[in-house]
Amino acid sequence: MEAIYRVDGQHADTRKHAGGPWDHGMQHGAAPSALMLWAAENLDTRAPMRIARVSVDLLRPVPVTPLRYEAAVIREGRKIQLCGVRLLAKDTEVARATVLKLRVAPQDLPMDTAEPAMTLPLPEECPALEDTRASSTPFITGMSIRNARGSFLQPGPGAVWFRADRPVVEGAPITPAMRAMIASDFCNAVSVPLSFSEWTFINADLTMHLVRYPEGEWVILDGTTWMGPDGIAIAFARLGDAHGYFGRAIQSVLIERR
Repeated sequence: MEAIYRVDGQHADTRKHAGGPWDHGMQHGAAPSALMLWAAENLDTRAPMRIARVSVDLLRPVPVTPLRYEAAVIREGRKIQLCGVRLLAKDTEVARATVLKLRVAPQDLPMDTAEPAMTLPLPEECPALEDTRASSTPFITGMSIRNARGSFLQPGPGAVWFRADRPVVEGAPITPAMRAMIASDFCNAVSVPLSFSEWTFINADLTMHLVRYPEGEWVILDGTTWMGPDGIAIAFARLGDAHGYFGRAIQSVLIERR
């Protein structure tokens, strides 16, 4: 598959596969989020570290056009590194992210500190997505999606497996953290509170916390949405893989009638 971005220096040429569900000329939120995470992962650390938290703000709709990114270390220490990444379309900032990395070191922890095992069916036991509204979205053409509980884009809580098949950056692998980030952006789709054909559910941000990186290519979102009386909601999910839960994701969502 052709990658979503071709990166040259600090410039990212965006391909049509970045297009989202509301307007194919605007990027799906998972695409720029994964690109910013990739940029942060490529910043060296003083000691062995891994990503513990990513916070993304989608300041404007991100166009399917060439982008420029800026990545820098905000705070460097022996135990933490805080990174900042900005995406710009021409001279306009369209998205930003902060990425927190923490030092990794073996610890003799009691076994009862582990997260409860994930009991939902594995992806090979689940039906593939057949919703044409989703499969017509350019970004989703590079995804494999399988329903474990409920159904993608159907009202109510749901649990859905995601696998990113299309490379994000040309010539670079999709890292485990990027796989988790891509899946996390679908919180508002696995637990929509109202009919997708009558309402839109656009997230303005995304925050992901990881206690470990996912293993394997599939990531499940076990999600729920809470909706307030004024068109603002939060969509949140537990992140899991075949071995159990490994993180959480949350979005602030704006709900509007189509």
